[in-house]
Amino acid sequence: MVAQAEIRREVGSVAEVIEQINQARDEIWEKPPQEVLDLCEGVVPRGTGAKNNYLSTMIFAENELRTLTDEILWFAWVTATRSPDADLATLVLYMDEMGQYKANMNDYVGLPEAGEIMKLYVGGIRKAASLQEFADLTEAAMTYINRVHGWVDIGFPWGLVNGYKRVNPLRRIAQEA
Repeated sequence: MVAQAEIRREVGSVAEVIEQINQARDEIWEKPPQEVLDLCEGVVPRGTGAKNNYLSTMIFAENELRTLTDEILWFAWVTATRSPDADLATLVLYMDEMGQYKANMNDYVGLPEAGEIMKLYVGGIRKAASLQEFADLTEAAMTYINRVHGWVDIGFPWGLVNGYKRVNPLRRIAQEA
């Protein structure tokens, strides 16, 4: 993986960063971005994948995107919007670290553009002067990453899991009783 070097991204105002992220989201709303199409065909810029396969990379991409949007960004947004006494500086420090990590992971799993959006987000939150600015910026990033996740999820070869069915746990419990 890319070394966890600190990302220092010079950005414009929070409003400009939100506009850039929303524009990137709008560009991928109706059709998947090229990086997702490539990933779903095994084209991974860093060559990431166990034993020369890209399924493992897709598993990691799906997981990294899901945790980023459904947990990390969601947590930050909920905290900023529902806790008026939340400490902005602490939220920024936390999301700066998590955002940098996830930007590098997105790049590593074949989604460098999504990684760049996270770098842009990290640069933007450093300029947030209020919980509302932080929340608005986090919502923009969350919506973009959620859309990328949706495209990866659609392209994921879910049919492969049919070969790995588990025994119904209720049947096993009933048989053991």
